[in-house]
Amino acid sequence: MGPMSARATRATDELAKAGIPYRVLEYEAPERHGAARDERPAYGLEAAAALGVDPARLFKTLVAKVDGRPVVAIVPVGGTLDCKALATALRGRRADLADPAEAERATGYVIGGISPLGLRRRLPAVLDASASAHALILVSAGRRGLQVELAPGDLLRATGAVVASIARNER
Repeated sequence: MGPMSARATRATDELAKAGIPYRVLEYEAPERHGAARDERPAYGLEAAAALGVDPARLFKTLVAKVDGRPVVAIVPVGGTLDCKALATALRGRRADLADPAEAERATGYVIGGISPLGLRRRLPAVLDASASAHALILVSAGRRGLQVELAPGDLLRATGAVVASIARNER
């Protein structure tokens, strides 16, 4: 598995350099994108439908701030981030979602294409515990309309993330 040159991103480059197996999946991304504060699951659910995958396996990358420091939260597209649980997972006192401009500056990606991989600089990351229920999960490959499929353990290894229950299910 690996990227095709037209679908290479900083995220896929990082996986390739680390020798982590992955698969790139592409779909037609909608033109509209919500702000980081608007984390309704519609966009992620549309991506899951376009890719023909179970939404429980597709994870969105949210940028938050824990005690004022930027962090990455990786949660299922059908859920919302539990900020209190995120703060607890990172031994902080308070967490809030970052605004879109802060998220883009911290990651080097644009809203709708933020990946937990290949960040401008490594940020503390938390992967929702529900990921462990799946052999393979999908996260953004760093470009709108591009996802990367990999094992949750490989994502943990590549990001240095910790695992915690940080999502609330919307269903």
